[in-house]
Amino acid sequence: MIETLNELDTRLFLWLNNQSAPWLDPVMIQITERNTWFPFYALLIGWLIYQFRQQALGLLLAIAGSVAVGDQVASSVLKPMTHRLRPCHTQAIQKFIHPVLECGGPYSFVSSHASTTFALATSLWLLLGRRYPAFGWVFAWAALVSYSRIYVAAHYPLDVLAGTGVGVASAMGIVGIYHRTAAGRQLASFGR
Repeated sequence: MIETLNELDTRLFLWLNNQSAPWLDPVMIQITERNTWFPFYALLIGWLIYQFRQQALGLLLAIAGSVAVGDQVASSVLKPMTHRLRPCHTQAIQKFIHPVLECGGPYSFVSSHASTTFALATSLWLLLGRRYPAFGWVFAWAALVSYSRIYVAAHYPLDVLAGTGVGVASAMGIVGIYHRTAAGRQLASFGR
């Protein structure tokens, strides 16, 4: 069963990774690079502080906690536990892939990019989605960043899907804890 799943995952990866174009390579490099998104994060932090003033610290801690837990589960627990090699480190498929960047660390399962971006998107949605439905677009951003990891040959689709699940679960857990605090209850009553 695991071998069949791995084979299907590899085939899907090869198909998706080979849907490339020279003009798209630099775009995907920018999308996949974490530093690209620092201005977005700074704007988000500034907006939260401006919009929520005293409540901003609690919101920022909940969001940062969600991202940190998602990242640590992906990088410090699952990758060392599973030892699944990145596609760009897998010799059997080297001649079939379209690598765009240096390969990076050896392990692939799960994608930290998917975990952290979906933790951010989910925590924003759970905290503020009722009041600001436009935050739904952040899921499209997280999906694009996650797809870029397949495009640059760093992750298999299952790595990205599992990373998405880790990020969503992390956000649900941390935001759930936040809602049980006084600040969380105050925000919930404020948004109604």
